[in-house]
Amino acid sequence: MKEDFLHYLWKFKKFDTSSLETSNKESISILHSGQYLQLAGPDFFNAQIIIGNQKWAGNVEIHLKSSDWYVHHHERDEAYENVILHVVWEHDAEIFRKNNTEIPVLELKKYVAKDVLENYQSLIAPKSWIFCEKQLNDIPEFALENWKERLYLERLERKALPIQELFETLNRDWEAVLFCLLAKNFGLNTNGESFLKVATSIPFQVIRKESAEVENLEALLFGRSGLLEHEKEDNYFKDLKFRYFYLLHKYQLEKTVIAPLQFFKHRPDNFPTIRLSQFANLYFQQHNLFSKLMSIRKIKEVYDLLDVSVAPYWQTHYQFDKESPKKKKQLSKSFIDLIIINTILPIQFTYYKNQNKEIYEDLIELSNEIAPENNAIIEKFSAFGIKSENAFSTQALLQLKNEYCNKGKCMECAIGTELLKK
Repeated sequence: MKEDFLHYLWKFKKFDTSSLETSNKESISILHSGQYLQLAGPDFFNAQIIIGNQKWAGNVEIHLKSSDWYVHHHERDEAYENVILHVVWEHDAEIFRKNNTEIPVLELKKYVAKDVLENYQSLIAPKSWIFCEKQLNDIPEFALENWKERLYLERLERKALPIQELFETLNRDWEAVLFCLLAKNFGLNTNGESFLKVATSIPFQVIRKESAEVENLEALLFGRSGLLEHEKEDNYFKDLKFRYFYLLHKYQLEKTVIAPLQFFKHRPDNFPTIRLSQFANLYFQQHNLFSKLMSIRKIKEVYDLLDVSVAPYWQTHYQFDKESPKKKKQLSKSFIDLIIINTILPIQFTYYKNQNKEIYEDLIELSNEIAPENNAIIEKFSAFGIKSENAFSTQALLQLKNEYCNKGKCMECAIGTELLKK
């Protein structure tokens, strides 16, 4: 048993409240359970309780055993001086305040119905993947959809944190933030961090000034990535290298290789050479990209903005010195969907949050237009009866799995509490 189950019991009064008594046989009436703030200090604040004939207002602390009070050293902490009731599963020790007055104890196990306990034990029993996997089909559709909205917002909030940090690091320049985040996502999982380091190493004002020539953008990105280090006979390689050193001198940039890039195990269309060329071409074709993306309200508008391919040289190459059959190498719809999910929607959310504007409903509508992601987690949920029709659903389920299921936070999950009601 975990304390969060006791928190659930107390918060929703999932026990017989008709004849409650303290360990000293004084009657208890709960007028208000208190606020469950999940902050440092007692578990529930500003509760109102009648003990005996006396009405009390104060805080409630919850433990598995009474003796946990001393295990956690609450007797030394002034934050616990205003505890009016100690709620425990098992009462094994008397608890006293600093002034030696005894804190009343409510032993919950005497008042919890057998079926509530059995439901909880069934929920947390070991399963092949997640605790509630065999009960997911029992969740009412309305409850599940409401919980998905909360999960989706939580995921956006989590993604907003590093974006906000990057915004402060880059002198509060949103165009520079977008440039760096797009670079990371163009690199996918394998090269994402390396692409991000490359992007942050180039002052964005340089990108603004050089965006009229795609070769200059490629020279900066390829040079920083170490792709221009070794000598080659290829004329395009020589041209990019010449441009790179010219730009280093022009802008007084240090000559440095930021991070090695990985080609291994990638399909050719995902080679870093191809993704960097597509990225350079995007900033060659689209100026003031941040402003354009912040104003979009339909997914088709994003597809139009990101309708880019590679520079002409890369239509017949995947690597320098190795010619291949001609191919336009356009950004695919599925790749653009990943960019929208992982960059555009989170940065829209963060930007408008900084403007004190709420566009949450707009973001849900946009995510509903995007095809569902396909990964192992989403496939597992589907196998257990939770199907996803769009990216809104898949993003919510990823948040559920990573932040609730993996951490055993069933009592903080709407699915867990809904199952316990049954």
